[in-house]
Amino acid sequence: MEAFTPEHVQRVLDGFNLGLRVEHFDQTTFTSEDAARAIGCELGQIAKSMCLMVAGSPVLVVASGDQKLSDAKLARHFAVGRKKVKIATADECLAVFGYPPGGVSPVGHRTAGITILIDQTLNRWPEIHAAAGTSHDNFSLTFAQLCTITGGTVIDCVRDGLEG
Repeated sequence: MEAFTPEHVQRVLDGFNLGLRVEHFDQTTFTSEDAARAIGCELGQIAKSMCLMVAGSPVLVVASGDQKLSDAKLARHFAVGRKKVKIATADECLAVFGYPPGGVSPVGHRTAGITILIDQTLNRWPEIHAAAGTSHDNFSLTFAQLCTITGGTVIDCVRDGLEG
């Protein structure tokens, strides 16, 4: 199965008429740390797209790069046990979301109607950066623009000081 490309992401972004542009980096942006280094921004400004399967249904969580997801909070949100919240496999990322791990965009997914959740801590930054189809392509946007283009629900879904 073919992965969607940065050109696909750019076409989706163009549909919003917000002037968002995909940028290619020579350095890898595979991890949040890699992306922050390549882009030249703070780790928390990276809007990492985490592909999950929750009780068998696809969920995309867009979280700040300096945060860790809380499976307990996600399980409560979906009213399921914690063991029902799982990271999608690489094959699921490609088949369901349309992108390989390290390049999952918050928009333009292969499967329609994927639940999208947005980590509220991303709102700390005037500009954030999201993957655009590969581990070398990203685009910059505001928190409000992220909410607009994804139609996602803003929630508290990251670990706090009490979680391990």
